[in-house]
Amino acid sequence: MSHWSVQDAKARFSAMIDACLTEGAQVVSRRGVDIAVIAPLDEWKRLQAASQTGLKALLLSDEARTDDLIVAPRGRLRRRVVPAG
Repeated sequence: MSHWSVQDAKARFSAMIDACLTEGAQVVSRRGVDIAVIAPLDEWKRLQAASQTGLKALLLSDEARTDDLIVAPRGRLRRRVVPAG
């Protein structure tokens, strides 16, 4: 990955996009701190799809298996009988 300062990225935006398409993701930094990544759209879509968690996986994950869940106790009330007619 190549690194670009914000100033260089703004001044040479087209060159940065070309580098992104040929070399892969490009990192943009401000005052020496990395703040953003410019990535090809194909890679972005692949990463987005890979990060999506299905409901089954979410419910079976370790995060879902905690004792912190507050579940109201079930009552012992009987269902009411509705007269026919």
